[in-house]
Amino acid sequence: MKTTIKQIGQHENESVTLGAWLANKRSSGKIAFLQLRDGTGFIQGVLVKAEVGEEKFKQAKELSQESSLYVTGTVKKDDRAPSGYELAVTDIDIIHEASEYPITPKEHGTEFLMDHRHLWLRSKKQHAIMRIRNEIIRATYEYFNHEGFVKVDPPILTASSAEGTTELFHTKYFDEDAYLSQSGQLYMEAAAMALGKVFSFGPTFRAEKSKTRRHLIEFWMIEPEMAFMDHEESLEVQENYVTSIVQSVLTNCKEELAVLERDTAVLEKIQAPFPRISYDDAITFLQNEGYEITWGEDFGAPHETAIAEAYDKPVFITNYPKDIKAFYMKPHPERDDVVLCADLIAPEGYGEIIGGSQRIDDEALLQQRYDEHSLSADAYQWYMDLRKYGSVPHSGFGLGLERTVAWISGTEHVRETIPFPRLLNRLYP
Repeated sequence: MKTTIKQIGQHENESVTLGAWLANKRSSGKIAFLQLRDGTGFIQGVLVKAEVGEEKFKQAKELSQESSLYVTGTVKKDDRAPSGYELAVTDIDIIHEASEYPITPKEHGTEFLMDHRHLWLRSKKQHAIMRIRNEIIRATYEYFNHEGFVKVDPPILTASSAEGTTELFHTKYFDEDAYLSQSGQLYMEAAAMALGKVFSFGPTFRAEKSKTRRHLIEFWMIEPEMAFMDHEESLEVQENYVTSIVQSVLTNCKEELAVLERDTAVLEKIQAPFPRISYDDAITFLQNEGYEITWGEDFGAPHETAIAEAYDKPVFITNYPKDIKAFYMKPHPERDDVVLCADLIAPEGYGEIIGGSQRIDDEALLQQRYDEHSLSADAYQWYMDLRKYGSVPHSGFGLGLERTVAWISGTEHVRETIPFPRLLNRLYP
């Protein structure tokens, strides 16, 4: 019977066949131990020479790392094994004997591993990170579908910037200028006016020459947008969503978290509601902690980390100054110098994982913002139309998938949280 490592617990004491790759091996006299992987997990296969015969035993001992094979054996419960089972091998059938594998079970430099990213993905830790990423994506769809959101796909090629910045990748669209999208948000606002509550999940691009552990050139974002919803209601959606994905990973990725040696006690504390601190109070807190920062400046990584360390849950920093935020954010009703927005800062120094706001719904005020930011009326006319034809209060946010994966999995650098990272000076493989 063919099965997978993930399903092997359903076949205790039965004979099964796995299609697998040899991740590693060792032998001790008349016993060989094969570390096998099949994409769903890892398991140890044990060959006893007396049971499989001289020829099969010799084949197993001579197999090279990452060779592919069919392995047949009896599933045995073993509480010492990460999966809880091992395979008492009765037969092997070699599919392909691999050439000398470049990534051996030893330390390799980051640049070497990144050059071999297409192979590095096979390692146990990278496998665990990708499985956690997949679970976050699965849980995202589950949460928003359950809450009545409609999935909408915004374009990747756009005629203008979502935030009026210059950090865009330019390309030619026949005889016009076009750019790779840095956010689907504006299009999601249009979708929300049609469908009420919507979300997108797709790639975004920032031509930002940053080399920090938190930045990628190409990354994926989840961007919900909600009609008839104010800022405070949006914050509740955000904290419930984050709570949901963390709890899903804790429930469904126990083995992966163990492989990564993630301290799950800190994740178990992640339950809504999350604490909130205003930008004003955050500035005061940082100044009292000895940071040289004045009101009106944006926060850098050290500032976000210092604020996060004061809490054991993600923390919302609310009501940033208008001048350092995007043109579309709605002003605070009691102050014209700050806007109704929030950044959600993850614990343990992982930085901002969500940025969100209530959007301007007044046509005259949005026109004023166009003028202040020197935005092209022609390029943004369709966005203004949303305020002319049935405008309503609406809010939304964007969650960066890779930073969220890094935080939940306990991975230091976001380059390991996406299958093939695009970094400054790295477009290969």
